[in-house]
Amino acid sequence: MQEEKTIRCAVVGVGRMGRHHARVYAQMDGVDFVGVVDHDETRRNDIVEEWGGSAFATVEELVAQGVDAVTIATPTIHHLEVAEPLLALGIACLIEKPLAPTAEDAAAIADAADDGGAVLQVGHVVRYDPVMRAVASIENLKPRFIEMVRISPMTFRSTDVGVVLDMMIHDLDLLTMLVGNEPSDIYASAVSVMGEAEDMCNARLEFPPGSDGLGCTANVTASRLGLKTERKLRIISEDSYVSADFVNKSVTMVRKIANEEQLLDLRTRLASGEDLSSIDYVDLVEVEEPHVGDEDALTLQAKDFIHSVRTGEKPHIDAEAGSMAIRTAERIMEKATAAGARML
Repeated sequence: MQEEKTIRCAVVGVGRMGRHHARVYAQMDGVDFVGVVDHDETRRNDIVEEWGGSAFATVEELVAQGVDAVTIATPTIHHLEVAEPLLALGIACLIEKPLAPTAEDAAAIADAADDGGAVLQVGHVVRYDPVMRAVASIENLKPRFIEMVRISPMTFRSTDVGVVLDMMIHDLDLLTMLVGNEPSDIYASAVSVMGEAEDMCNARLEFPPGSDGLGCTANVTASRLGLKTERKLRIISEDSYVSADFVNKSVTMVRKIANEEQLLDLRTRLASGEDLSSIDYVDLVEVEEPHVGDEDALTLQAKDFIHSVRTGEKPHIDAEAGSMAIRTAERIMEKATAAGARML
């Protein structure tokens, strides 16, 4: 497809997230918003009344109208059944996170995309968050330790999955992106409070050494039973520390500027028992606050998706990236279950 070609787009499932995808498509240049599919007649009609397009009761009705690209924002358990026939027809799909409830389903979706020659992108939208974009822009960041915290009050949405697939999956995707591979060892514990699925989970993930010979350890906490919303990321490397707050939209980086000669002198003096309280630590580091933009993450994600549809280029977050997050999530749930947690 040529870059100038108008892309006919639609959304399947217009609940909490799907309605935002509809808004983005309806406002995008170079996109013809065909409409939405939803089993709830009132809901689908409300969306098209606000954003245009047509309301469809079934995916088959949508396909009959002609469509190039679709966002699938149904409950996770329905992703495979919705995506397979669309991908088989060569229709590009942006599937909301998580890609699937299981690694087996994720693999089946990936196979369907390959067989149909269709573009498949996974909606891990946090990668497009301006805060994460600022973190990702930091050069030569080689994590040795990562801490991630994602806490929210209970909304009683996305209850078809536990907190690992509902919330922690975002951070698992970011982890595999930052580190570049999957963890070698996982330790996890979880607690179920409101239902059968876990509502809180903590996991410690150990990643194997990379090309630099250094490994990385990550501590990830997710809870949907908090009293307030908290989204934080901390990264420690050999020569820098990065702290990101997604709620306050801020990034702070502390980078070591002391040279090896200064550090050797300090270590020698410390080892000898010398009192170094007169030394100002701030003189040994440089504090920066990388610029955090104000772009809409969902719009950036949609633009990336449409670009792949037009050009045939591999999506930034492809099926393998989505599957890596699912496989890691499954391992966490297995470890938490073995430790005594109740999990769906």
